[in-house]
Amino acid sequence: MLLKLAPFLLAIGYALLMLRFSVWQTKRTLDARSKPLVDAEISALAARLARALDLEAIKVHVFEIDAVNGLAAPDGRIFLTRGFLAARARGEVTSEELASVIAHELGHVALGHLRRRMIDFTGQNAVFVVLSAVLNRFLPFIGIWIANLISTALMARLSRRDEFEADAYASALLLKAGIGTAPQKSLFRKLEALTGGRGGEIPVWLRSHPHAPERIAAIEANEARWTAVS
Repeated sequence: MLLKLAPFLLAIGYALLMLRFSVWQTKRTLDARSKPLVDAEISALAARLARALDLEAIKVHVFEIDAVNGLAAPDGRIFLTRGFLAARARGEVTSEELASVIAHELGHVALGHLRRRMIDFTGQNAVFVVLSAVLNRFLPFIGIWIANLISTALMARLSRRDEFEADAYASALLLKAGIGTAPQKSLFRKLEALTGGRGGEIPVWLRSHPHAPERIAAIEANEARWTAVS
């Protein structure tokens, strides 16, 4: 019995080791290439979000890369990339839209998505190992490719779920802070152009993030439901 479970247990052990290394590497990179954000407008908006959450402050950092993105670190820190701030300087996005990014990343932290993604990653590796072993018996050479496709699609679906949840959290927080969801929705309409359209050619079932129209529709559905309840 233990021999049959050995590949599965090894896969979980390997995934856990990779996760620990990934967390360590991410923290090291962020520490080396980031600094606290100094921006009066965004800091004022972050302060409004903090008051809505009964927090003293929300500390935002700048990650010195050109990509347009926001992220939450494994230790809970919130980052905006230099590329996002440069887009704001060019008038392509507003400070309120960047506040919606901060709210979204706070959602990932508050909802435990970072921890859940670590568990999901471990499961994905275990699924890949087991499927590879089974499929290779019947489909030599291409079994590994099929197993990788299935495990990747599973991970992408879980990631899309997390994105919708973080969007909903951000919407509720933005409404409570008096900023509203208009900047959140307008940013999604700009997102493909801001990111160079990357990911548009990826099949829906392999995308880690939902399409912008789906996200906007979900936000509006949440608003309608919350209005009806109140």
